Amino acid sequence: MAGYRKLGRTSSQRKALIRSQVTALLNNGKIVTTEARAKEIRKVAEHLIALGVREKDNYETVTVTAKVARKDKDGKRVKEVVDGKKVTVFDEVEKTIKKDMPSRLHARRQMLEVLYPVTAVAEDGKKRNTKEVDLVAKIFDEIAPKYADRKGGYTRIVKIGLRKGDAAMEVLLELV
Repeated sequence: MAGYRKLGRTSSQRKALIRSQVTALLNNGKIVTTEARAKEIRKVAEHLIALGVREKDNYETVTVTAKVARKDKDGKRVKEVVDGKKVTVFDEVEKTIKKDMPSRLHARRQMLEVLYPVTAVAEDGKKRNTKEVDLVAKIFDEIAPKYADRKGGYTRIVKIGLRKGDAAMEVLLELV
């Protein structure tokens, strides 16, 4: 007997399905799917959240100096002429960043193996105003602190009813 459900798909299709569903679950907080899929998705999602909970505070804060291009009131880079060429003017700025410890970096890379890149569309619905959502940062910064005192059981499966087309049991899979 297999240690997982095959879901009527080849291994590459199954892996892609689970990755996309887990990405949607962690991005939106809940998804509607079939019961068999939900039980498989739950395993992967709970593992990722457990990684986040374990490594959420495992970083050090470092102050660095960075060169940043000076910008005018319109947000365009300021240029000045040096030896007959236009050159961008840079300012040095002090920034504090989070530097991952090795185990947190490893957990971050394990999460990135599973999660697909997500783009958030702006309110106006235009394609040029989309932004890349960092789901791994969302797990570490928002989801993991919420579940810091729990020992597992981060998701809930609620049965909705039978699907009209094929009478498959539909469920709501959500973060608790």
